[in-house]
Amino acid sequence: MALPDTETLLLEQDGPVLHVTLNRPESRNAMSLGMVNELMAVFGAVAGDDSVRAIVLRGTGGHFCAGGDIKDMAGARARAASGDADAFYALNRRFGEMITCANAQPQVIVAVLEGAVLGGGFGLACVSDVALAADDAQFGLPETGLGVIPAQIAPFVVQRVGLTQARRLALTGARFNGQEAARLGIAHEAVPAADIDTRLAETLKQIRRCAPHANRVTKQLVLNTLSQPLDDVLDQAAHDFASAVASAEGAEGTMAFVQKRLPQWAE
Repeated sequence: MALPDTETLLLEQDGPVLHVTLNRPESRNAMSLGMVNELMAVFGAVAGDDSVRAIVLRGTGGHFCAGGDIKDMAGARARAASGDADAFYALNRRFGEMITCANAQPQVIVAVLEGAVLGGGFGLACVSDVALAADDAQFGLPETGLGVIPAQIAPFVVQRVGLTQARRLALTGARFNGQEAARLGIAHEAVPAADIDTRLAETLKQIRRCAPHANRVTKQLVLNTLSQPLDDVLDQAAHDFASAVASAEGAEGTMAFVQKRLPQWAE
């Protein structure tokens, strides 16, 4: 696997885990167009790589992501003033393409949520498979307070927390901590900031215990429930189950259970 060169991301592979760290600490890791494009390049580079089983998203400087980059907005405003009628649309829609890509990524996405988790960062949290929050992290959707809207984020927030909570969060711009984020279901759990690395290590150990291909197929099955008729989902699931039972993974998993040992993929 060849990872792309990046300027706004730090990339480190540790066995089956790819650590992707947002690296714009001077702006609390605000989501620039360059960062969006680099994230898409990374997701695309590893999507078909079975050796990468989990992607950890984190931010430098004690913050996850403080939202969109004001400089990009200023640049789009200048282009719009010069006659580019689609400048704001293109900027916003590109973020939507990235978050859609993250949502469908075959690997397990683990988000480590510290410090500011706002706007676009909030959206990324909502498409993670596992979200671990520091209990003092600060969450919020500040868009309406700035006179704009959470355009590309809103559908994923609704999927994460339900319509009634999404309406409240988006229409009040309420700020809240990691403990409240866990109560709402944005994060799966909140822990003291000093303990978050330990909890991350435990989570990655759990992911390694799961069969790589079975995880990929299961993630797609879960996502299909949002967009396909139930009978179609269950029919495809039965085919996938039959294939899994007959696969090398299925044989190894069964044998490991009988022999009371870890399967090879967990060692």
